[in-house]
Amino acid sequence: MAQFRFQNLEIWKRAIESADKLLDIAVEMDERKYYRFSDQLRGAALSISNNIAEGAGSSSKKEFAQFLNFAKRSALKMPLCRSCLANEG
Repeated sequence: MAQFRFQNLEIWKRAIESADKLLDIAVEMDERKYYRFSDQLRGAALSISNNIAEGAGSSSKKEFAQFLNFAKRSALKMPLCRSCLANEG
C-alpha cells in the first residue's frame, strides 16, 4: 500500500499520538459538561495533524512552513484550555 509523504514525518506521527490522548481528554470534559472546551480541544487536536499532512503536499518549503505554523498555532490552544479549566476549579 502506497504511503503519503506526511506518513513518514515524525512530527505527524507525534501529532496523531497526541490527538488520540487529547480526544480522550475531550470525552472526559464532555462528562464534566465542559462542552465548549471539549469542542475546542477536538478541533485543535485534529487540526494539528491535518495541517501537517496538508502542508506536506505543498509545492514549496515556504508553503510547507506556513502549514506547520498553522499546526503550531492550533497546538497553542491546548495550554489556553488548560488554564481556563484550572481557573474553573
